[in-house]
This record gives sequence, structure tokens and C-alpha cells, in this order.
Amino acid sequence: MKIPISIPAETFRIRAIDLGIFFVIGVILTLIIYIASQWSGPYERTFEIDLNPAKIPEYAAQSLVRIFLAYILSFAFSIWYGYTASRSKIHEKIMIPLLDILQSIPVLSFLPGVVLAMIALFPGKRIGIELACILLIFTGQVWNMTFSFYHSISTIPKEMKEVVQVFNLNKFSKFIRLDLPFSAIGLIWNSMMSVAGGWFFLMACEMFILEDKDFRLPGIGSYIQTAANEGNIEYIIYGLGTMILLIIILDLFIWRPLIVWSQKFRIETVPPEEERESFVLNLFSGSVLIKKVADLLNKAINQVEKFSYKKFSLSDNPVINRLSKILGVISITVILIAIVWGILKAAGLVSNIGFNDIIMILKAAFYSLIRVFVALLLALLWTLPVGVYIGLNPRAAKILQSIVQIAASVPATAVFPVILLFLIKLGGGLDIGAIFLMLLGTQWYLLFNIIAGASAIPKDLIEISRAYGIRGIRRWKTLILPGIFPYLVTGLITASGGAWNATIVSEYVSFGGEIMHTVGLGALISQSSASGNFGLLLLSTCFMSLIVVGINRLLWKRLFIMAKNKYILE
Repeated sequence: MKIPISIPAETFRIRAIDLGIFFVIGVILTLIIYIASQWSGPYERTFEIDLNPAKIPEYAAQSLVRIFLAYILSFAFSIWYGYTASRSKIHEKIMIPLLDILQSIPVLSFLPGVVLAMIALFPGKRIGIELACILLIFTGQVWNMTFSFYHSISTIPKEMKEVVQVFNLNKFSKFIRLDLPFSAIGLIWNSMMSVAGGWFFLMACEMFILEDKDFRLPGIGSYIQTAANEGNIEYIIYGLGTMILLIIILDLFIWRPLIVWSQKFRIETVPPEEERESFVLNLFSGSVLIKKVADLLNKAINQVEKFSYKKFSLSDNPVINRLSKILGVISITVILIAIVWGILKAAGLVSNIGFNDIIMILKAAFYSLIRVFVALLLALLWTLPVGVYIGLNPRAAKILQSIVQIAASVPATAVFPVILLFLIKLGGGLDIGAIFLMLLGTQWYLLFNIIAGASAIPKDLIEISRAYGIRGIRRWKTLILPGIFPYLVTGLITASGGAWNATIVSEYVSFGGEIMHTVGLGALISQSSASGNFGLLLLSTCFMSLIVVGINRLLWKRLFIMAKNKYILE
């Protein structure tokens, strides 16, 4: 007699989830191996982008891998740089102004040095151009993440730091148990912005001209750029449609689950009335494989943490001390030599710059400064109310989060023809059109940070404001603006740098085989890069960096100090 065995439906659900995860991992590994096999081959200088829609999946996959690798590099850099800068006043005084300079340098200004260096390291190989493209995407992603992490750990409430001291936690435990969790919400929202920025600058990174050489790589960005150069609206729509589909998939399977997961790091004792939800996160929570991986990861972190408390006597070893001093002297010497060499090379490049060129740079800087100011003002007018609404309403976030992600990722130059035709009818042309293109590239830095700030406002404070009947303008003055102020300052700093960076694609546009440009530093940098006038490119970039750093020192730094001293939850 056979005894019927009843197997719970949950078992089948878990097996189905795990099989699906194994399948996805297999597909990803196959994709990586395929792309790696292409990277190892020779670089074809006569490579042409095929506009056949059948090629789009292959191009999209390669662009996705480049953006993912650039993001991993950006995340690691952000954690290291932000943590190192916050460790001491000396580090902060050196590293934060340097970060201001780096974020103000446009992608195209990094281009000559990065591309030539990679070609020299891998002569004739495609991997050199691929690494150059990844590094260029990295320069468009990393700065807002770094600022976000640095500002988060710089505004940790005093009582939390006192708890760390009471429990005598070392630096590693503090980093794992306090710094990372406290910065999680802002870091995840800025990660979304960074990836959106990667898509935004993908066209400039996958297809560019350096002197008389035309460099291009197969990807969805170069596909859209090629279609735009030919004035083919149909293929532009195909490319943008694919990009939007990828963005929706990433939002559904990566960003939305991460945002829901990060809500457990809010500072509050009262749970919200309505939690953010992700059916993907709920689905994966039933996976045995993911639970095993999470357990192994927790055990590994705990072991490393225990190991970090063991005392070593390396600091007392005279050989180790002498070796560290020698390495320090060598490092300083190498840095000084590099600085001197860079100054000499820069002097050689700008030696042919005349008085008329300097006047041209000053005039271009004036026009770009006006456009940046107008773009930031327009961005703040709409992102402040919308960002607060999304951040305080989980139900609205379910609908609007994906829309914001898509809108932030669409390259401005791809939708430029529609904007330009509209402005021509109004009589504005590119002079005004550049402001709207800059707005498309800079407003999202503000929006994502404002959403993160509103999401981090403790539920306790919201309930108290309701209990006391605080509404309208008074609620904004006493709760919302103070609560989001540190995030708002981060958004303004990165949006300012992003606006200057966006001038390279808004003041100098190629469409239908024609170049359209207006007076501005972005147009001057783009023209200098395309023509190989490296002296003018260097001087224009230095002047842009000087403006951005000056604004940061005079305005944004003072606001950050105010946020750090006055608007901390403690």
C-alpha cells in the first residue's frame, strides 16, 4: 500500500525561485564570458555601428556591463574617499577641495589623457578602449556618491557616536555598524542617480573624436549617437526604447528592493503607517540560496570584525616602522615629481594661448555661468515639492520612482531635436535650448537627494507635527526643510557640478550630420577636444574648475557647515 506524501506548496515555490536564480546567474556568466572574449581581440579603427534593430540586444548588453563595472568602481572609490576624508581635519582640508575640482572637470576633459593612457597600456587591443570608456563613465557617476557618503558620515548624530565610544567599538566595527547603515538611504538614492548619469553620458563615452581619430564601441549609446548623426528618428526611438526597458528592469529587480531594504535604517521608534514594498524582495526572501549566501556573508563579516580586535605588535617592530617611513618618503617624492611634470607639460600646452583666447574663455564662462544659475533655479523650483512628496508618500513612490529613473537616464542629446524644433518656433534657439538640456542633466541630482532626505525624516517627528496641527508653511519651516537640509546641500553641490559637466552636451550638439553650438565653456571644451587643441582644452577646463571650486568654497561649503552644526538629529 502506497502512502500519499503531501509536500507543501511552499517547497515548490522555493525550488522555483532557486532554479530561476541559478538560471539568471548562468545567463549573466555567459554574457560576461562572451563580452570578455570580444574585449581581448584587436581594436578595429574602422568599426561601424550597425543600425539594424536586431543588433540592439547585443549592444545593450555591452553597455550594461560597462555601466555596471563603472558603478562597482564608483562605489568602492566613494566609500574609501568619503571615509578617508572624514577621518581628520587635515584629510578633509585636502581631499574635499580636490573632490570639488574633480567633479567640476567634464567627461570630455578627462578623455584625452584616459584614452591615450589606455591605448599606451594595451596597444592595438580593444580592451584599452573599453577600459577608457568605463573610466569615462566612472567620471560621470562617482562624485555625487562620494559627496553623499562623506556628508552622511559627517552628520551622524552625537548620541550615536557616544554609543560607539561607550561600547568601545574599533574603527572597523564603527564603519560596519554605524557609518554604512546611517549612510545607506542617501547612498542608494545617489547610486540610482549615478547609474542614471552613466546612461546620460553613455553617448559621449562610447563614441567620441580625438583629434583626427574616431573612436567608437558597440553599445546602445553609440547606436543612439549614430542614429542622431544620421537624423534617423526611427532608430533613435528604437535605441531609447531599449534603454528605457533596461532602466525599468534595473529599477524593478535592483533599486526598488534596495530602497525597501534601506528603510530599516531610518532613525525612528514609530513604524510608518504604510511601508514601501517590493514584490521582488518578497519573492527573493523565500529563496534558500539567497538565505545561505546572506548567512555566509554575515559570518564572514563577523569573523573579520573579531579579527580586527586582535592586537598586533607590528607598530613596535623597528623594521616595519623604517619600511613604512621609506614608503612614505617614496610616495611623497613620486607625487611631487608627478606634480612638477604635470606643471611643465601644462605650461608647454598653454604657451601658445594668446590674449584673444583668454578673452574668449572669459566670455564663454560668463554665458555658461548664467545658464548654470538659471538651470539650478528652475530645477529647485520643481524638485523641492515633488521630491518631498515622493519621499514622504510610499504609495506615490511606487508609481513615480520608475518614472523618475527613466526620465533621469534619457540622454539629453537624444531628445534634443524635439526641444530644438520647439524652441526655434518660439525664437529661442540653442541659447535657450542649452538651459533646458542642462536642466535635463542636473535636476535629478537635486530630486534624488531631496527624496532621500524626505525618506529619512523620522516618523516620530511627522506624527508629532500632526498631533500639534503643524501644517502648511509652518510645517515646511519647522520639519521638512530642517529634515532634508543636509541632503539638499549635497544635492545642490552635486547639481552645480553636474550642470557645468552637462554644458559639454548642451552647448555643443551633433544631429543630422550638423554641429550646432552656442557661446559657452562647454562648447569651447567640446570644440577643443574634437580639434585636438589641448592647450585651449586645458585652460578652459582649469577655468571651469576654478569657477566651480570658488562657488563651492564661498556658498555651498558654508551651507554644509550650517547643515553639519545646526540640522543634525540629536
